[in-house]
Amino acid sequence: MNILLSILGVLAAVIVLLLIIALFSKKSYTVEREIIINRPNEEVFSYIKHLKNQDNYSKWVMTDPDMKKTFTGNDGSIGFVYAWEENKKAGKGEQEIMGIKPNERIDVEVRFEKPFAGIASVPFSTERVSEYQTRLRWGMTSQMNYPMNLMLLLMNVDKMLGNDMQQSLVKLKGILEA
Repeated sequence: MNILLSILGVLAAVIVLLLIIALFSKKSYTVEREIIINRPNEEVFSYIKHLKNQDNYSKWVMTDPDMKKTFTGNDGSIGFVYAWEENKKAGKGEQEIMGIKPNERIDVEVRFEKPFAGIASVPFSTERVSEYQTRLRWGMTSQMNYPMNLMLLLMNVDKMLGNDMQQSLVKLKGILEA
């Protein structure tokens, strides 16, 4: 019986310690990746501002080709919403175009419902490198409330999300340069 109480006491102490650590840990994260695409800026921007085109290059969308998608509004315009559900990796949620600065930036808000509720700011920006080269940046910033922020200490969010973003950017580069 003493061994069981000792184990429970140590377990409780570890849980309390983790909760205390979470109080003082970061609660937000930012991930960003970029790639140079050998196409004029206007062409790259014109393609990425249409969220439906993510079906062709986003690793997350491509994980479940049978997921249910719904679209509201005019793709490529502020207010357009791309919703999904039944995606085994990305769960359920929606993304909405919140702002567009032509040939420079598109601001998307992603609202996750499953597997975890959350909101992420997802900017895409293009920058003319030369007449036929464009730097495309894809970012994601979000927040994890206490005590879920403890996961930021336990997982390498930059590597986990960043690798998927980079693979998607490489696929996008292949599509646009074909």
